[in-house]
Amino acid sequence: MLLEETIHVHAGGRARGYPIRVRSGIRRALPQMIPAHARAHRYAVIADEAVAELYGREVADGLRREGKEAHLFTFPPGEASKSRGQWQALTDAMLEAGFGRDSAVVAVGGGVTGDLAGFVAATFMRGIPLVMVPTSLVAMIDSSVGGKVGVDVPHGKNLVGAFHPPRLVVVDPEVAVTLPRAERAQGLAEAVKHGAILDPVYLADLEDDIPCVMNGEVRATARVVVRSIEIKADIVSKDERESGLRQVLNFGHTLGHALEAASGYTVPHGSCVALGMVLEARLGERLGVTEPGTADLLARLVRLLELSLSLPPGLDPEEVLAFTRSDKKGRAGRPRYVLLAAPGRVAGKGEEWAREVPEETVLEVLREAAF
Repeated sequence: MLLEETIHVHAGGRARGYPIRVRSGIRRALPQMIPAHARAHRYAVIADEAVAELYGREVADGLRREGKEAHLFTFPPGEASKSRGQWQALTDAMLEAGFGRDSAVVAVGGGVTGDLAGFVAATFMRGIPLVMVPTSLVAMIDSSVGGKVGVDVPHGKNLVGAFHPPRLVVVDPEVAVTLPRAERAQGLAEAVKHGAILDPVYLADLEDDIPCVMNGEVRATARVVVRSIEIKADIVSKDERESGLRQVLNFGHTLGHALEAASGYTVPHGSCVALGMVLEARLGERLGVTEPGTADLLARLVRLLELSLSLPPGLDPEEVLAFTRSDKKGRAGRPRYVLLAAPGRVAGKGEEWAREVPEETVLEVLREAAF
């Protein structure tokens, strides 16, 4: 049995901070933990239809056994559900069920569920408490930490949303090892990002840990989850609203989000971020900002994840470039990129962690990846 790790995010000061609790089997204590951190008259447990049968119903039933009123609300799985339409359907369903200001949302699922249910919590009655129970590796490692919630729109990913920190995040590594191998790879892409931007030792360790996590080893999974959460929690605590340091978390995401949007969200987030990191490292090397060999190192890790280093078949590099112009990190319609100085170190300081890059250079790199 692994010991419990508790990582604190000090968002908006200690009064508004929240704990992230990590332990194998901890999900079984959720019925007692949730009311202790998010007191409410009613609990809306939100999960996609697949996760609802695996874990969502278990959470709702557990709350009821503790004498709490809990309702399970579901939606179709997949990125397409991270939409204003599903947000409306969920909020309408909660209103019809009699939920009010004294309610709380419990998001049980992966990144789509966390973002969508979190946006419901941020906007329902102008904001009600939120508890995150991530069940995918990408949600455990990245998306459940930081308080950013929202939905996708035709112009791009996460363009409508809010900052709404949870009251509690509960991570059970046992859940991650039950995921399909390909799903573990999606989360590990974000772990590579964390090492690439801030921790060269962690990045080097991932070369040994990735095969273990891909093979479902619980201890290796817990080790990676905890270190990634520590890195992201530290950044979020220092810069909750992405006005400075938090920009570094966008490494690989300017091109990654553009790839997702250009594919019609048919290519998973982790796959797009993995390729985006390699391409943005190549950009940095071409511009003389990034230490030579950095892109090859990242490419080696991406191969361990069994993910592609080429643009998805049929994807037009110019279409991908067009989607970068609507990226939410841009200024005056011009996209900005986080570039590495070297593995484990971002080029930049102060509020200038992201920079504009000549579009012709971006297009060259995209075309080279279009085989």
